[in-house]
Amino acid sequence: MERRKLLKTLLAAPVAAAAQTSGGLPPLTIKDVKVIATSGGRQYRWVFLKIITSEPGLYGIGSAGNHYQAHAVIAAAEQHLKPWLIGKNPDRIEDLWQAAQMRTYWRNGPVNNNVLAGMDMALWDIKGKRAGMPVYELLGGKARDAVACYDHAGGRDRESAVAGVQASMAKGFRHIRVQYGEGGYGGGGFIPAGQGNRPEGGYQGLAFDEEMYVDTIPQVFEYVRAKVGFGPKLCHDVHSHLSGMNAVELSRRMQPYQLLFLEDVLPPEHIAYYRHIRQVATTPQAVGEVFSHPYEYLPLITERLIDYVRCRVSAIGGITQAKKIATLCEVFGVKTAFQEGGENDPVNQLAAYHVDISSTAFGIQEENAFPEAVHEMMPGAARIRNGYLYGSGKPGLGIDIDEKLAAKYPLGEIRGGGAYRTDRALDGSVVKP
Repeated sequence: MERRKLLKTLLAAPVAAAAQTSGGLPPLTIKDVKVIATSGGRQYRWVFLKIITSEPGLYGIGSAGNHYQAHAVIAAAEQHLKPWLIGKNPDRIEDLWQAAQMRTYWRNGPVNNNVLAGMDMALWDIKGKRAGMPVYELLGGKARDAVACYDHAGGRDRESAVAGVQASMAKGFRHIRVQYGEGGYGGGGFIPAGQGNRPEGGYQGLAFDEEMYVDTIPQVFEYVRAKVGFGPKLCHDVHSHLSGMNAVELSRRMQPYQLLFLEDVLPPEHIAYYRHIRQVATTPQAVGEVFSHPYEYLPLITERLIDYVRCRVSAIGGITQAKKIATLCEVFGVKTAFQEGGENDPVNQLAAYHVDISSTAFGIQEENAFPEAVHEMMPGAARIRNGYLYGSGKPGLGIDIDEKLAAKYPLGEIRGGGAYRTDRALDGSVVKP
């Protein structure tokens, strides 16, 4: 009889073990997926996923942000991801990431990646909360004390550009991006409205001219360096406005001003020209703000054609993919400079932070400060002090969302279909991006 009881106990042991996770905790299932869309009290178009588990009170928050296609993301998350995800085990992050990537059959598109990122961040948030640790501890722990950020400065003339850099330095920033002139991105290369040799009855607005831009920007940086010296680490965003040899020539002319990096000097369709840039200039290159497919950044990293990869974490599929990119960068001597941008959200900012602070491939992160109303709506949002980004240190991503406050700020009216502003040349043709 005793032998029968012993045998029964031994046979039952594997079953009992299978009913627990490797950490000895009871198994979890995903009970619900909520989509939270909010304007944050401003003109933001933020989309968050909240994954609710079978453990009472345990949930995760992720960013599925896409300012220009927010409603497409909402529909994809609510109508396609949610019914597929409910009932699955949230502990299996890598497996769910791979399966969710293949779930749509056609993969690596921007909207699919946004939904994938929202899910992935929320799953990491859940795992960190359950472990009682910030996500960066699960990624290997801190590799640095804080995450350095670059500030944004600029002006309509050279004097105001210098003043902008000096203002950033006074706030404690050592890394500063300098833009110039009228028209935002591409400033310094715009022919005023109504001027220039234009087709009859054609486009009359600000017109971008590549050669004007290539002539103007180096002169601006020569002036700025003469006034502020070479202490601050300066960078500049071309925003993909140049093509071919104009991109090569600008990189060559910017070499004396010792940039931290020149950002997106080429559109993603023309990345082969980075090989030509490497042959004639040592100006560091940062690339990838609009990348969504691995084959866009993979050859640039592995062939050491760039110095910083500039992907947005919510645009490439979340923390799982960002960590892999960071590891690839480490192997090939490239650094990360994950993109934030003015319309980005606090959850994505923290997702990048957790990868950055745990990676030896980290280079810099873009600054993005939020109004106090957002900090009230999203307790635990990161803070920037003296040029460094600090997370809350709480388990998971370290951030939450007050759904009642978020609901007070619904998404605003979509103007012009929510499209990104398009620049044009003298003949009315579209300028990338």
